[in-house]
Amino acid sequence: MFTNVREQLRTTLDEITEAGLLKPERVISTPQSSNVRVAGKEVLNFCANNYLGLADHPEVVAAAKEALDRWGFGMASVRFICGTQEVHKELEGRLSAFLGMEDTVLYSSCFDANGGVFETLLDAQDAVISDALNHASIIDGIRLSKARRLRYANRDMAELESRLKEAADARRRLIVTDGVFSMDGYLAPLREICDLAERYDAMVMVDDSHAVGFVGPTGRGTPELHGVTDRIDIVTGTLGKALGGASGGYVAARKEICELLRQRSRPYLFSNSLAPVIASASLRILDLLETTGEARERLRANTARFRSEMTRNGFDILPGDHPIVPVMIGDAAKAGAMAERLLELGVYVIGFSYPVVPHGQARIRVQLSAAHSPEDVERAVEAFVQARG
Repeated sequence: MFTNVREQLRTTLDEITEAGLLKPERVISTPQSSNVRVAGKEVLNFCANNYLGLADHPEVVAAAKEALDRWGFGMASVRFICGTQEVHKELEGRLSAFLGMEDTVLYSSCFDANGGVFETLLDAQDAVISDALNHASIIDGIRLSKARRLRYANRDMAELESRLKEAADARRRLIVTDGVFSMDGYLAPLREICDLAERYDAMVMVDDSHAVGFVGPTGRGTPELHGVTDRIDIVTGTLGKALGGASGGYVAARKEICELLRQRSRPYLFSNSLAPVIASASLRILDLLETTGEARERLRANTARFRSEMTRNGFDILPGDHPIVPVMIGDAAKAGAMAERLLELGVYVIGFSYPVVPHGQARIRVQLSAAHSPEDVERAVEAFVQARG
């Protein structure tokens, strides 16, 4: 049987390659950092989600080593059987306080967190209204529920209001949006979304994976930035980006929502507990975030420098001030070729094309880090100029 399937799969893979859409995995032979070794070559890393440079931070590594001795390697269980340690409850409490939410539930990843919310809270009587550019995990999570599904154009408040009117007969209405849209670096207009939610009696859910830790005056994310923390019902996020870069996710929400998730959310009930070493190291990361803002300031300075210099050199970059900086190329093959050339020049970036972004909007997504030096940023700009030819 597989002989026929093999040929079909090979044809599909060949088509992906010929279209310039193949996504090869480059092997890194060093810890994740602003400088990594790829294929035996030292290069500047401008494509990791290591926003605050914590992936190899000495204090985080030390906390993880201590946690292995105290808590062991893994739980070998789900939470409700025998997979809950004190460190899990402590981290949930700290995240709740940090995010200004009533309670928090830990998951194996934010993908699982988003996959566990909609089916638990919504059924055929309800409606979920989603931004068109929301992350794949939100899209897949919505598909798991029986709720009516409505979509509005990216950050289009007039269309969101129209969808809310369409859903007027639903028992529950849930608006869901990314806090930061990961391919563009654009921020959701949370104040306007909350205004509409209150007008039409809807809940609001924000996936803040690309914001928590560094967006907002104290790094508490887009709700803090927009001054709407107390108006948001659900925040999902990851420990795998700014908060250390390992793995793990969470739902921080109203108390009753979290209580129901612990009883009925399938990814929570049927997945192993978050490794205690990650939970413990994450507590040290929260300590760092709450005691100093130096990394956030370095990240903002690096982002402003890169955006300014790229604009001055005539590159087409999407506007904003987020450390995700899309350098627009248009053609998928050209974006891939430019990324390869940049790697040769010592700058590790990735070209993004369909289906990750729409046809004709291929780009190189540059991601700044607090771990980059001003000289690193200048070298990256110079490499882009050279790669352009």
